[in-house]
Amino acid sequence: MKKNVQVFWSWLGAFIGIGLVSAVTRFVLDGTGLTLVIGSFGASAVLIYCAIESPLAQPRNVMGGHILSALVGVAACQLFADQLWLAAPFAVATAIAVMQLTATVHPPGGATALIAVIGGENIHQLGYSYALFPVATGALILLAVALVINRIAPGRSYPQKW
Repeated sequence: MKKNVQVFWSWLGAFIGIGLVSAVTRFVLDGTGLTLVIGSFGASAVLIYCAIESPLAQPRNVMGGHILSALVGVAACQLFADQLWLAAPFAVATAIAVMQLTATVHPPGGATALIAVIGGENIHQLGYSYALFPVATGALILLAVALVINRIAPGRSYPQKW
């Protein structure tokens, strides 16, 4: 039974977190061509609502990993403009190195860097603001939900470390 309770809280956190990010996109950003929904947030949800004891799921890692990786991804996209074959691996590999050097490793950050390269014209037009919106804004919403859900859920303690 205890496992089922934990599954419920993980499900609820992910539903509310991704739901809020999606709702902001639908009801606030509708018609702007902008989105808060990026693929790497799905992987972040697994970590911050399910694997809450992992060092990779802690707030510093979530925010730092996403934001730094977004900046690296934008730089890679601009540096290697029409050279996807070079921009994509450079973005991911450099994001990994930066996260390691700054102690902010968050695996979804690799996807955040890659999205900056492959995300299409709407993402490319954002330039470095991609790191703030959608990345930092969306990650902050997910993290806020994680802080609430994981504190009210019985048997959970999150964060383990700031």
